[in-house]
Amino acid sequence: MSIAIELLARQINILKVTQKVHSTMSKKHKEFYLRQQLNAIKEELGERDDSSHEDDDITDLTKRIKEAGLSPEANKAAQRELKRLKRMHSTQAEYQVVRTYLEWLSEIPWSKSTSEIIDIDKARQQLEDDHYGLESVKKRILEYLAVLKLKGDLKGPILCLLGPPGVGKTSLGKSIASALGRKFHRISLGGVRDEAEIRGHRRTYIGAMPGLIAQGLKRVGVNNPIFLLDEIDKVGHLSNHGDPSAALLEVLDPEQNNTFNDHYLNVPLDLSKVLFIATANQVDTIPAPLLDRMELINIPGYTFEEKINIAQRHLLPKQITNHGLSLDDVKMLDEVLLKIASGYTREAGVRNFEREIASVCRAKAVEYANAKDKNELENYNNEVTAKEIENILGVTKFDSEVAERAARPGVVTGLAWTSSGSGGILFIEATQMAGKGDLQLTGKLGEVIRESARIALSWVRAHAFQLGITTSKTEPTFFFQRDVHIHFPAGAIGKDGPSAGVALTIALVSLFTHRQVPTTTAMTGEITLRGQVLPVGGIKEKIIGAHRAGIKKVILPARNRKDVEGDVPVNVKNEINFVYANNIFDVLLGAFEGEKIWSDSTPIVEFESRL
Repeated sequence: MSIAIELLARQINILKVTQKVHSTMSKKHKEFYLRQQLNAIKEELGERDDSSHEDDDITDLTKRIKEAGLSPEANKAAQRELKRLKRMHSTQAEYQVVRTYLEWLSEIPWSKSTSEIIDIDKARQQLEDDHYGLESVKKRILEYLAVLKLKGDLKGPILCLLGPPGVGKTSLGKSIASALGRKFHRISLGGVRDEAEIRGHRRTYIGAMPGLIAQGLKRVGVNNPIFLLDEIDKVGHLSNHGDPSAALLEVLDPEQNNTFNDHYLNVPLDLSKVLFIATANQVDTIPAPLLDRMELINIPGYTFEEKINIAQRHLLPKQITNHGLSLDDVKMLDEVLLKIASGYTREAGVRNFEREIASVCRAKAVEYANAKDKNELENYNNEVTAKEIENILGVTKFDSEVAERAARPGVVTGLAWTSSGSGGILFIEATQMAGKGDLQLTGKLGEVIRESARIALSWVRAHAFQLGITTSKTEPTFFFQRDVHIHFPAGAIGKDGPSAGVALTIALVSLFTHRQVPTTTAMTGEITLRGQVLPVGGIKEKIIGAHRAGIKKVILPARNRKDVEGDVPVNVKNEINFVYANNIFDVLLGAFEGEKIWSDSTPIVEFESRL
């Protein structure tokens, strides 16, 4: 009896287990059936299952990372993040952060590059086709490419094209890229104030992204492009967000940039194959350590002859095409282009010159369209005359600064170098009045130029008797009975530097001796108390600016002769008479047309003889 009860109890347990299994299986079947129905509905609606989508994402990222040819460090970081991604659900906040990071790693060109064949003749022809003049600049670029071809690496100086706006610095970089067959990318550094814009943001920040360097590599898709670091002199310095210029030190150092660290990627990035070219308008604002890593190539302003050639070869055809006309529909002679360049623009480059040419092309486009609408194309005149220029552009904006000035005592023309890198002329006016011997200076002048004025007045006072300004009777009291006022016109523009010393001295001598300096004579140079004339900088830019203004004679320090002979264009040298001065007496001879206005007698007050 007990055996029967035991068997019955065992059977009951078996039935319970079986029933439980059947119940579980029924539930699984039901879930499977419902899931199949849900998938079918989503498919009809054009939706996909989240889990399937996640799997596709991970599979796609895995494939892209494998094909990207990552460096060992980058591959290690990618595999680590992939494992994290597989354990996450797509609804988690960090899922998209990790996914975006992996996408960046897969899109950086770690091993993809463009093949290049450096052909020096091709590069020379490319530069000649794209740019007129700039012979010294082209020569240095070809030397750089020749060394690159022979050496095979980029561990050399970074080229920095220095010059005023509109002289073709950016287009030179494009020409180099075209000659090498490399991809070109321009990075504008103007206004960059945050180090993270160069190095990238750390991934702990919301909206973090790589820096401009990594972004540029992703955009070009190769690891050996040409990067043009435009306006490197405008990059911000030390601030609350780091020092962007310090971040550029690693970028531009060939010994360090093979392991450049972008904060977002957080793996070494090899920049050793990237050819960096920088541009700048001035060097004063570039930090010394950054400037030390670059080789400066000066690009001066253009002469009128060069501007006309550039217009005929590049600017005019470009604007004619841009305005829907054919090259035969607009013709401009060199005389017409010269009128535009000299009368409507006053710049070192050709940017405003091109705008004025565009205005003329628009006017001719209207004229052509009207003739076409009226079926009178035979009456259309494609020649642009000087008279038409005045009708289209209005009255001339700039007259000859020299021609409009009348020669008078106390007025002298100096040469200036502007902060934008261009040169020009600078008028200095001096006058005297009854007073107590005071010197007044106006024209928004800096401390250095004020010191030059005081030195000039001291020299004139010390040599007043020799120059015939005073006699033995008036020597002690002459300068204490009158005030001197020196003014630099264009008072809203700041002026500073030592190069006006010579012009200031001649202006005072002209004032006190009542002699006139020709308006077509300009001068530059620093003066000492002993009357020595010291060399100054920016000679090429100053002379080109003087030539642009119509100057016929330039007086320079003798030690600047090498700058004239080596840098100034031949056509400019042929049209200007250069006078080289060792001391202020040489300047006096040049300024007053060879007239010796001083006597050889010693000053009345000779202190040195009493020592």
